[in-house]
Amino acid sequence: MITRAPLTQISSVSWEHPADRAALNALRALPGFDEVVRRIAGTFGERGVRNLFLGDAVLIGPTQRPQLFAMYQEVLQAMDWPPLGRAQPQLFVTQTPIVNAGAVGFENPFIVLSSGTLELLEPEEQRFILAHELGHIMTGHTTYRTIALIILFFGMTALPMLASIALLPFQLALLEWYRKSELSADRAGMLGTQDPRSSLMTFLKLAGGRSGGDSIDLDAYLAQAAEYETGGTAWDSVLKALNTALREHPFHTVRAGELQRWEQSGAYATMVGGEYIRRGSEAERPLLDDVRDATDYYADQAKAAAQTVGDAIGRAADAFRDAFRTASGGVGEG
Repeated sequence: MITRAPLTQISSVSWEHPADRAALNALRALPGFDEVVRRIAGTFGERGVRNLFLGDAVLIGPTQRPQLFAMYQEVLQAMDWPPLGRAQPQLFVTQTPIVNAGAVGFENPFIVLSSGTLELLEPEEQRFILAHELGHIMTGHTTYRTIALIILFFGMTALPMLASIALLPFQLALLEWYRKSELSADRAGMLGTQDPRSSLMTFLKLAGGRSGGDSIDLDAYLAQAAEYETGGTAWDSVLKALNTALREHPFHTVRAGELQRWEQSGAYATMVGGEYIRRGSEAERPLLDDVRDATDYYADQAKAAAQTVGDAIGRAADAFRDAFRTASGGVGEG
């Protein structure tokens, strides 16, 4: 039985991945970004999004999947919800074999789990997913993630309110941020479970399913994750970037590797021990260090991808880096 330390007054800044904030700042700097958010949110609205699930999903409560509801209450307590007196986000389960979960909405976001997710994962792994999604809400991701989901569902060209917007740069920047926001929420997931092994095991099952009567090896999977991230040539790095450019989620191995490194850095244990940024004191964090970390994260990735490839790809990588610097230069806190 795990005894979880409540993270009293923890601020989402504590678990934000530097690449999350960097990618969001780059997205906000795009011409037309605010207009896209305003138009889509105005067209669909809070009730329009929520009614999709009120009409065709099951709202979880004390008598509706009471064990899942009790676990959710424990996650809320561990993460010290509510910030600023907000009502707890509603939790829905929707019937589909596809393994998925999401935090969506604008003013009053809510969490949705697929029945396939509950069937795949053990309770502690389900707890990780719940804390991950709550992390999205507490970090303020849900407005932009809901915009992204609407665009992914309908397609950019099927939304007439976006007719005047340059679509491809916006779509690529939105998906880049969407992927990086997952890295922040994964950290929240581990803080909510306070069970690193179960947190990391979640990615193994998301990638390869249940054991099915056989055995599965988390340590072997983490070694595989390290091989994916560090192995191969510079050309492999370019191919990896191309493989993920239009995905809304990073590969599971990448997420597992990122989360394991964060735990091994000591940051996770420090926060569970009570040392973290508290709500209302966010301005006290070393912002310049955070910006430097984010810049280094992208610079290292771009440098590895362009190191030994041909001149044409090198010029493209240089252009990408220059564009990112221009987009993120002078942009304030996310």
